[in-house]
Amino acid sequence: MDSSHGHTPAAWTGVIIAFIGFCVAGAFMVMANPVGFWAGMALLALSAVVGGAMSAAGLGKPKAQSLPAVAPEAVASEV
Repeated sequence: MDSSHGHTPAAWTGVIIAFIGFCVAGAFMVMANPVGFWAGMALLALSAVVGGAMSAAGLGKPKAQSLPAVAPEAVASEV
């Protein structure tokens, strides 16, 4: 079980950009300005790209190390 809860620079950056995008889109939606609304939606899409790029660059959650496969017979014989 992983207890990091996504506390990585990639996750935080993506969430902050997404939050700003939602705020911009919401404000412009209330002001009935479709151009500003879609600018906020573009920020939302950008947050996914930035978070993914940062994760690919090594700033996200580390990859789990794969364990060697153990045959069930080997485990049963040790008991």
